[in-house]
Amino acid sequence: MNFQHDIIIVGAGLAGLRAAVECVDRADVAVVSKVLPTRSHSGAAQGGIAASLGNEEEDNWEWHMFDTVKGSDYLADQDAVEIMVRDAPRVIYELEHMGVPFSRNAAGKIAQRNFGGHTQDYGKRPVKRACHASDRTGRVVLDTLFDQCLRKNVKFYQEQYVLSLVFEEGKCMGVVTYDLSSGELNLIAARAVLLATGGCGKIYKTTSNGFASTGDGFGLAYQSGIPLQDMEFIQIHPTGLYPLGILVSEAARGEGGILRNKMGERFMERYAPTVKDLAPRDIVSRSILTEVKEGRGFDRDYVHLDLMHLGEERIMEKLWEITSFVRIYLGIDPVKDPIPVLPTIHYIMGGIPTDSEGRVFIDEKGTVVQGLFAAGECACVSVHGGNRLGCNSLLDLLVFGRRSGIAMKQYISESGTSTISYEPLKMVQAKIDGLLDHKGKEKIDDIRRMMQSLMMDRCSVFRNEGGLKKGIEETRSLKERYRDINIENKGPSYNYELMEAIELGHQLELAEVILLSALNRKESRGAHFRDDFPERDDTNYLKHTLVFLNEKPDVRYKPVKITRFKPQPRNY
Repeated sequence: MNFQHDIIIVGAGLAGLRAAVECVDRADVAVVSKVLPTRSHSGAAQGGIAASLGNEEEDNWEWHMFDTVKGSDYLADQDAVEIMVRDAPRVIYELEHMGVPFSRNAAGKIAQRNFGGHTQDYGKRPVKRACHASDRTGRVVLDTLFDQCLRKNVKFYQEQYVLSLVFEEGKCMGVVTYDLSSGELNLIAARAVLLATGGCGKIYKTTSNGFASTGDGFGLAYQSGIPLQDMEFIQIHPTGLYPLGILVSEAARGEGGILRNKMGERFMERYAPTVKDLAPRDIVSRSILTEVKEGRGFDRDYVHLDLMHLGEERIMEKLWEITSFVRIYLGIDPVKDPIPVLPTIHYIMGGIPTDSEGRVFIDEKGTVVQGLFAAGECACVSVHGGNRLGCNSLLDLLVFGRRSGIAMKQYISESGTSTISYEPLKMVQAKIDGLLDHKGKEKIDDIRRMMQSLMMDRCSVFRNEGGLKKGIEETRSLKERYRDINIENKGPSYNYELMEAIELGHQLELAEVILLSALNRKESRGAHFRDDFPERDDTNYLKHTLVFLNEKPDVRYKPVKITRFKPQPRNY
């Protein structure tokens, strides 16, 4: 079938919905989502949104900017960071006016709490900067923005997978989707397309990400000739429920939770003596695994997160969702018992390269792809650099989702209309027919499990040349095996096996990009830690990685934008 809209937004998380709310007053806007919109992964965000409101203690945007740049290990583009942190207070007040039920302090103001890496006076002491709604912040913001979209009559194509971007004469002019319920392919034409498809955590075995986080947006862009930026920087969250990987929000440590080893020691005092348990996530993750490797973990596998001293009233008021997860999945009561935790794959700092208005770049020179925009976790405007600070993720989605909406309104007002051919639809149909008709021997699930295990083994918290090279060899072997997959379900509708096969194709490409980017960065910076190159190397690697899909992946670089803060040693 064929549909026409002014703007197509792919993804119904916070970035996509905020963009939709921004541009629906001037355009015919549609959102395409592979899941029901309120199941988007943004709803899993627990901790809060960073903004220098100063409701609990003195704060300002320059301190927030310094913390973000330092937390990024000086790889973030500082012009984009300044835009984000200066806009943060406006974001919070706007959400409040939309109806987001933020928690309140005793004075009736929006409550704020500590989060890792956020400080006062350029790093001298922790500051309460995270605005939150108990520990369900992402959930309530997602619901509020979805309600705003319904009120403004945004069109939703739910449970539809985007299988291809459509380009005509170098412009992005629409998408091809698979309607899960009917099994039909749809050609949806538009004058502007925004990719807001979230992350790719399911490339790894142990992750806090939901099953829909398969990196589709990265893959669609990469296969369309668009480079991927800084993909070696994968954030491992320090506290996933052991052994499941389900997130225990940093809010738990923000409220006063303490990490302890099997001797009962508060071991973060050794690694970050000033901020202790509220150090940035890359530092805490490495510290936990160092404790485990050196025999101070429980059963050589995990450490404890101790909340017991907070008391039942505070735990249930501030950390209700975390507490319920622990009780349901582990049968442990955090009021009475410590929580077993181990680092879990959480977030990707890299992605589709964009400017601060969401416009996508096609090369290292900053050449813009006409009609294509990206925002959220799948985009890399580079406000997170080598390591993202907690509560800056929702801020990124909301600031740059809105800015992308504004930019798309402007773009369509200046661009003319044009028609697109049915050729992209025919090409996608031929690809699907080929997958369904092929009588292969390989099972999708076997290849996916092997990919997830090799990524955990070769490219997680600690990395080295031998492991990365071996990982690239293994991934390329899996890509060859993927050519011989067999899809048993030949039916048209609700064919999840077919969709998983297409997702796996994206994932294998991205796994290779991540491994190759990590191999070529011969230094340690933020979440990228090389055992064989343990020091940061600003002389050779203070630059962004770009990987292009040519006959084989092509690695290039572009400079980091430095404005206010020169690189310094990163101590906490």
